[in-house]
Amino acid sequence: MRIGHGYDVHRLVEGRKLILGGVEIPWEKGLLGHSDADVLAHAIMDALLGAAALGDIGGLFPDTAAEYEGADSMKLLAEVAALLREKGYAIGNIDATVIAQRPKLAAYIPQMWQRMAQVCGIDPGQLSVKATTEEKLGFTGSGEGIAAHAVCLLTEEK
Repeated sequence: MRIGHGYDVHRLVEGRKLILGGVEIPWEKGLLGHSDADVLAHAIMDALLGAAALGDIGGLFPDTAAEYEGADSMKLLAEVAALLREKGYAIGNIDATVIAQRPKLAAYIPQMWQRMAQVCGIDPGQLSVKATTEEKLGFTGSGEGIAAHAVCLLTEEK
């Protein structure tokens, strides 16, 4: 068994879509980034890559590469899941938390859960997504950005 942890954060800005866990959430601001800036998917990818000792998403999908500008993070997550299978790993489970003061995310979590499990090729029961606020503390609490943490367990299929 191998354990991985991932973290990502992006600034909230006007004029961008808010995408979390592959789900577009109607809101006045979105996350700024080279790709679609899906902090939840990015944290999960980093956890998976870290558990397999395969680096991080910045190394695999550099923000200096034109082909990843505006990229759909679900396509990147699918590539990570395929890479893990190719290297002989299976996803045991993923547990992730989105940290955002606003918007409220509870109504969107089931969609995120289903979408990411499908993209990873795992049963929805192997993936957990939660959301929390920071009680108006720090950059997420003040509404400047959104962050996400993820942990995962991989098993070696070799």
